[in-house]
Amino acid sequence: MNSSPQKFEDLSPTGNSGDGESLTVEQAIANLESADLGLRFYAAWWLGRFRICEAAAVTKLIAALEDEADRTPEGGYPLRRNAARALGKLGDRQAVSPLIVCLDCSDFYVREAAAQSLEMLGDPVCIPPLIKLLKVGLQGEQLISKQPDLSQPYEAILEALGTLRATESTPLVKPFLEHPIELVQYAAARAMYQLTQEPVYGERLVKALAGERLQLRRAVLADLGAIGYLPAADAIAQTLAENSLKLISLKGLLEHQVNHTTASTLSAGAIKVINLMDSLL
Repeated sequence: MNSSPQKFEDLSPTGNSGDGESLTVEQAIANLESADLGLRFYAAWWLGRFRICEAAAVTKLIAALEDEADRTPEGGYPLRRNAARALGKLGDRQAVSPLIVCLDCSDFYVREAAAQSLEMLGDPVCIPPLIKLLKVGLQGEQLISKQPDLSQPYEAILEALGTLRATESTPLVKPFLEHPIELVQYAAARAMYQLTQEPVYGERLVKALAGERLQLRRAVLADLGAIGYLPAADAIAQTLAENSLKLISLKGLLEHQVNHTTASTLSAGAIKVINLMDSLL
């Protein structure tokens, strides 16, 4: 299970930041139908990385969600994964229905990528199938007895339901606060804050910033930035993590302040965040 998707940096399939100089838009779109599976895989990543929102790209990426040629020995679908990730970044809602179908794919990582992209696309039509997938981990409104349950991409599902403000899912999200995997707990806290606006869930994430594992602190920085939890500002600035990640998290807080303020001048909270960001530069 990949419990820690890249939340801050968009990496190439080789694990490096891509510069995109090796392809043109036309080549990338054409490569999605290449006989070379490696070219197809890279083209799907490239089109998403550079947000190539052309109709032909969207159409071919949607078609790639049904690809059967690119299979791993374990039965995974690498091209489908990259296509699903790319479609979320392109923002075309034509992809919503095909991505919902991907939630039933046998490949865990295709389901994860589909949930993440459905979150980006923001269409509430995907809420019922996301809830259905979340229920796999529950008996009624309790976690299933066999733990840790690694059968579903719960982190991605929880984050999507929170972003989509799926308040009907609140009783089903709450049990995941007790999931044995920390990243799933944090995703549940993030979602619960978005669904209820209760500070107790934001404070749970703030507390996690003091954890021992850098990987987890990085994830929590992303979560706090995503929910724009202003009381976390000082703790974010003081977290033992890279300044670049703290700046991205604070940027999320700042955007939340700006987007939720009708006045023509910056709020005191926004000014505080700007000053903290300046101190990290």
